[in-house]
Amino acid sequence: MIKENLGHRIDGWIHTLFPFLFWRALNPDLLTVLGTVIAGASGLAFAYGELRLGGLLLIFGGFFDLVDGVVARYFGISTRFGAFLDSSLDRVVDILAMVGLLAWFVDLGQPEWAAICAWILVATVLTSYAKARAELIIERMPGGFLERGERVGLLIMGSLTGWLSPVLIILALGSSVTVGQRFLYAYREMHRLDREERAAASEEAKDTS
Repeated sequence: MIKENLGHRIDGWIHTLFPFLFWRALNPDLLTVLGTVIAGASGLAFAYGELRLGGLLLIFGGFFDLVDGVVARYFGISTRFGAFLDSSLDRVVDILAMVGLLAWFVDLGQPEWAAICAWILVATVLTSYAKARAELIIERMPGGFLERGERVGLLIMGSLTGWLSPVLIILALGSSVTVGQRFLYAYREMHRLDREERAAASEEAKDTS
């Protein structure tokens, strides 16, 4: 959500500052893949303990991930597949970055922090899956306390400032809250739909009797 809102706001100055991004031969999906490769490399940097490099790669890759939508809107070539590809590759970056941190903590012999990274990884995947699965049944799933933009922003801040430990704790707690929010919302909405369907079926049965 943050990326979408920000992308709409900065369309004009992105076009002014980076005109090379708007060559007609440049496919927005290519920018999406390029951003994924760059940001995904942060996982390798994190695995070797190069935290600042990992943070910079997330920023640089995130730039391409942001402007792909700007380019698509500029040429009027936004596609459903582009949105699907963008969302799917975002998950790849999330997983690679956290796996890199997990591997680094294992190498350092700090299983407690490795376990925290593992939980953040699980919660991140579960947050995305819960939204995708729920929206096959209910109309819309609210974002929750900690969406992807906030998670990546916190991870960048922690890796660049050296405050990685408190950031990981915030990510673990915030991701847990978000998972809980989405499950609770899905529970309420799906039970409401079940009640409405049962009531409608009951009324139909009365009408036919």
